[in-house]
Amino acid sequence: MADRDPILVARVAATERAVARFRNRPFGWEVRRTCIHLARAQARALGHRLPAIPDFRSPRGARTALRAQGCDTLDQLLDKFFPRIAPLAAWVGDLVIMAGGDEFDGIGIVAGGKILGYHEDYLADGLVNLVPTGDAPFIGAWRL
Repeated sequence: MADRDPILVARVAATERAVARFRNRPFGWEVRRTCIHLARAQARALGHRLPAIPDFRSPRGARTALRAQGCDTLDQLLDKFFPRIAPLAAWVGDLVIMAGGDEFDGIGIVAGGKILGYHEDYLADGLVNLVPTGDAPFIGAWRL
């Protein structure tokens, strides 16, 4: 145990706490369980101070809130708060955005060889392991 990096150990513990708040809880616009809520919970767990998320309860409301921040996409929003990194350089607890099939792309948390997030085919299941597919599955990654 003495040879473990204390920063990595702390990141793992913080990530486990943030993920526990969303695990086995379905995605829901009206209950504020979306990928941006997940990302904010993770960032706060790692000590970042961020502004409150506006109260939106639909994809349209989320788009309006995003534009109010001067952003058209989720990656532009994350660029405002965190340094962008190469996806393969992500550590436990960092955020990634993967291409989504619906109106929004999906934010996931890097968690020990997995990427945890909401998937449009499994919204009722809560967080799932997101599997990168295709030639360019990542839109970006951010160091928290």
